[in-house]
Amino acid sequence: MFGMSLGEILIIAIIAILFVGPEKLPDTLVKIAKFFRNIKSTINEAKESFDKELQIKELKEEALNYKRQLANSVDSVKDDIRLNQLDEIYEEFNSIKPNTNQKLDDFDEIVQIEEKTKKKKKKKEKLANNEDDKDSKKSQNEVKNV
Repeated sequence: MFGMSLGEILIIAIIAILFVGPEKLPDTLVKIAKFFRNIKSTINEAKESFDKELQIKELKEEALNYKRQLANSVDSVKDDIRLNQLDEIYEEFNSIKPNTNQKLDDFDEIVQIEEKTKKKKKKKEKLANNEDDKDSKKSQNEVKNV
């Protein structure tokens, strides 16, 4: 025990009998044994507490790693969803685009037809105004001639 030989233990026992006395020696040995038992239990409790702290630290690190992985996975899923939504929007746009181009072509035709119609109306109005001018000139000439 503690790297002591039997002779050393006997010397310590003899010194203890001399200092404490033979009547109080058993009581003193019990107290010393309790003291060492308390020290041993305190050391064991400290060791267990230290081990628990290490385990808690490791669990925290694992939890943080899982949290990071989960956050990365969530971000990845969000990006995938956004890309899928963009793909769907792009496909919808492409499906609408030909119809829109056709409608724009139709609109251009309608505008051109309306412009032609306006030009024809203007020509008719000019012709009508010219004829009115001719008629008014004729009537003025007739009035002058009379």
